[in-house]
Amino acid sequence: MFDLTINGQSRRVDVEPDTPLLWVLRDTLGMTGTKYGCGIAQCGACTVLMDGQATRSCQVTVDSIGAAKVETIEAVEADPVGRKVVAAWIAAQVPQCGYCQSGQVMAATALLRETPKPSDDDIAGAMTNLCRCGTYNAIAAAVRHAAA
Repeated sequence: MFDLTINGQSRRVDVEPDTPLLWVLRDTLGMTGTKYGCGIAQCGACTVLMDGQATRSCQVTVDSIGAAKVETIEAVEADPVGRKVVAAWIAAQVPQCGYCQSGQVMAATALLRETPKPSDDDIAGAMTNLCRCGTYNAIAAAVRHAAA
């Protein structure tokens, strides 16, 4: 059994120690906003925040989480920065297929919490998630809009 703090709530899960956080969220807890993309921490579709840091949940085992606080897309709008990011995403009409967008929003939220007024280089350095539709210009514009 593992006790986790997810979106501010204590959750107890009975899974194998090497179960990736992604599968705990999706399969055990039914929180399907975090997506599976590549399984090797390259694409970023599975990005969540652990203690405020953008983290690829497909490569984090449940036994390594400890007391870290996990935030998912399901609770991003409860945070003032996350709420601004979502509003900017809507205003800029960022998504095309939308599959990667929960991970993109989480990465942008982490960036803006740490660097409220990011430069273009800051944005490029933090927004490393892949987008099959190629909405990178719209993503960067939305991050700039949320920072304004």
